[in-house]
Amino acid sequence: MTEWTAKASVLIEALPYIKRFAGKTMVIKYGGSAMGGPFEQVILDIIWLKQAGIRPVVVHGGGKEISAMLNRLQIESKFVDGLRVTDSETMNVVEMVLGGSVNKRIAATFHKHGVPAVGLTGVDGGLLRVKQKRAELGLVGEVVEVSHSLLDQMLNASVVPIIAPIGVDDNGVRYNVNADSAAGAIAGALQAEKLVLLTDVPGIMCETQDGKQVLNQITPAGIQQLMEEGQITGGMVPKVEACLQALAAGAKHVHILNGEEPHALLLEVFTDQGIGTMVIGGESA
Repeated sequence: MTEWTAKASVLIEALPYIKRFAGKTMVIKYGGSAMGGPFEQVILDIIWLKQAGIRPVVVHGGGKEISAMLNRLQIESKFVDGLRVTDSETMNVVEMVLGGSVNKRIAATFHKHGVPAVGLTGVDGGLLRVKQKRAELGLVGEVVEVSHSLLDQMLNASVVPIIAPIGVDDNGVRYNVNADSAAGAIAGALQAEKLVLLTDVPGIMCETQDGKQVLNQITPAGIQQLMEEGQITGGMVPKVEACLQALAAGAKHVHILNGEEPHALLLEVFTDQGIGTMVIGGESA
């Protein structure tokens, strides 16, 4: 009976969180770096959230798949500050992989389990209006506006939006958008209860006397301090910038966790301790 009692205890622990988050919007960024883990189980965890009354929005990456396709086509991959340098040839591959195979694979998995989902990019309905981020990055966009009326309609119809991070500028030019940044902008625009970044790292790390450790909680001010100290670098920079953007725009909390861990999403959202890093508003944790 001990095993069954333990399972019941987990359900009881989750109950107040289920009550608190029912009816709230949760944006989940499913990073391409984490898709090598238990892919279908992650989708089932998101479906669990939906069945618990939460309104999930999925924003996905696909960097590994893009790099693999570029390599197959003998196109060199270049990165600056964790962002992919995107020329017109690379952009064609980004659209094909992100807006095509990866996006539809996720949507199809939801449908397999009887949950309606619609795959789209930030171009559809003018969802993500962008401007060029930096000239040296080429066709890499920075979100300047999220037109979320289409997402509102989908959520009200109990449909899960699956969003590929491709944006469009006022001249109709399409841009590659960092998935973390896109998710942060969407979470802020929707005033989401939570933004969850599922990636391949356990959270925000900090140097301590015992070596690097995962921070259970941190504030925006704490993130700024770690960045100034040089403890947050490379691909982690757009992740924490997305956190700060989402909180500043109205999202309540942001979580960074390892999406390759079994049931990481449920453990972070529905348990007291969690397994990743939660970034909270205010100046003290």
